[in-house]
Amino acid sequence: MPETTPDNPLKRFDITADQITHVVSVFYAQIRRHPVLGPIFADHINDSDWPAHEDKIARFWRNAILREKCYSGNPMRQHLTRPDIKAEHFPLWLALFHQVLQAELPAHLARSWAALADRIGEGFRAGIVSMRQPKDAPPKLF
Repeated sequence: MPETTPDNPLKRFDITADQITHVVSVFYAQIRRHPVLGPIFADHINDSDWPAHEDKIARFWRNAILREKCYSGNPMRQHLTRPDIKAEHFPLWLALFHQVLQAELPAHLARSWAALADRIGEGFRAGIVSMRQPKDAPPKLF
């Protein structure tokens, strides 16, 4: 159940929009330098498109955490339609995201956001595995 705060009774935890924007910015600066993830992102996001991408992802997180209703889109579809994004990339993405959260936020906020990111990331990873397996293949459970 989401934690409530006086200014937003639907918030999952007490973080500000500015903190979310900051974390997203730091994270994507590191993504661009990552030896595995950086080239994948570079294939889909031009240098001039990074500010718009970061804004979109910050809106995704504000929607997920602050319940701002400021994001519309289908991130699962975006990941599924890019065959170079593989299930094995999600643990790398999450590990880097955890590092940024721990470096940029107080411990209690980093833990709360990391737990939410883990659930979302695992959902994306499992969705990619499920949707990309042959139609008659047995399910992959991990």
